[in-house]
Amino acid sequence: MTEPARILVVGGGYVGMYTALRLQRQLKAELRDGAVEIVVVTPEPYMTYQPFLPEAAAGSISPRHVVVPLRRVLDKCRVLIGEVHSIEHAKRTATLSTLATEEEGTGNIQLTYDELVIAPGSISRTLPVPGLADYAIGFKAVEEAIGLRNHVIEQMDIASSTRDPALRDAALTFVFVGGGYAGVEALGELEDMARYTSRYYHNIKPEDLKWVLVEASNRILPEVGEEMGKYAIRELRARNIDVRLETRLESCADRVAVLSDGTRLPTRTVVWTAGVKPAPVLADTDLPLNERGRLKCTAKLTVEGVEHAWAAGDAAAVPDVTSDEPGKECAPNAQHAVRQTKVLAENIAASLRGQPLKEYAHKYVGSVASLGLHKGVAHVYGRKLKGYPAWLMHRAYHLSRMPTFNRKARVLAEWTLAGLFKREIVSLGSLEHPRAEFELAAAPPKKASDNGPDKGPADGPKKGPASG
Repeated sequence: MTEPARILVVGGGYVGMYTALRLQRQLKAELRDGAVEIVVVTPEPYMTYQPFLPEAAAGSISPRHVVVPLRRVLDKCRVLIGEVHSIEHAKRTATLSTLATEEEGTGNIQLTYDELVIAPGSISRTLPVPGLADYAIGFKAVEEAIGLRNHVIEQMDIASSTRDPALRDAALTFVFVGGGYAGVEALGELEDMARYTSRYYHNIKPEDLKWVLVEASNRILPEVGEEMGKYAIRELRARNIDVRLETRLESCADRVAVLSDGTRLPTRTVVWTAGVKPAPVLADTDLPLNERGRLKCTAKLTVEGVEHAWAAGDAAAVPDVTSDEPGKECAPNAQHAVRQTKVLAENIAASLRGQPLKEYAHKYVGSVASLGLHKGVAHVYGRKLKGYPAWLMHRAYHLSRMPTFNRKARVLAEWTLAGLFKREIVSLGSLEHPRAEFELAAAPPKKASDNGPDKGPADGPKKGPASG
């Protein structure tokens, strides 16, 4: 009996999940006959729809509804929860670890394949800023979004109960670094949420909260155009959000954000959204990379100069055949990634059947961005929208792109309920340390002599999230 042709999909994000899903449909007969096997290796058992992270952080959408369980969707695929560390395509071999290999202590395993799809996505691009690793938080994963929501509400609790003015000011100062989609949308949604939440604190007013957006260039949201970017700045500043253009974060050590313009901001919250970079696994392959560390690809979504290797999304530098500018590449955004997966799956199926491949071609149609509840900007098909119409378009577009009918229905239901009832203002920070309460209860009782002059009997594992 001949071995099935194994298609290895590295990554279970938007590109990885949708490519595998489309391959399930394209290769239905081959999968049924055992001629083909699809293996998906991903660190998480779910796909996160990142455009909805700001709304999840603000409480408009439940966190479990912005993720899609891979095993349910990819029921014809073999899903391995693990991480690919290196790829030797010349030998058609990937080196990876899984949850089981870590428990067994047997080290990494080798997985052979016939066709390779590289879609590991991207990670936050950080800089050697003092204190960044110790105190900042990113905004790419659902865990980070919910952790940030809990943290913001916790800071309001601290400010409400402290008698130290300096601690209060630092707790109510929130610094966001990066004026792209992630930074602006996260800031807009969380500022909205915190302003609403402040009405339930007897000693915190909306004007007590200080929000700062730091952007190194001279504009924010470049994808929506200069005019809409300027409108977004005016809208944010009208809400008392301090927008600092052509400014960089120099340091955030010791809970003080030092900006390149000399400003020093004592703060307990620094959110880093200053761009992304390709996943590290790309550097540990024998495949060609460009100067930015992305895979060199053809318009047919094959890796340049290599057979049986494919890529799309953030990891791939795909030439834009619709552009008149020579050498221009497709932007690594969701709009291209959604459409690339369709061509990618069709081309892999065509390759296995000996049929000709087709090129990926899509002209960029524009962008939409949310600035908080009922506020947004859009530049689509040459038309510029702002305010409520742009916000409505933002929701409609991303709802249409949310994978599976199940998730679409749940998100729509939550939006409907959110419009009928008040916002949730609950912080569930203890979820980040679920064993803390039990550890405290199970710990042996302390003797009175064990407690120093500055310790109380309740000292022990903390329930809430770290304040950093």
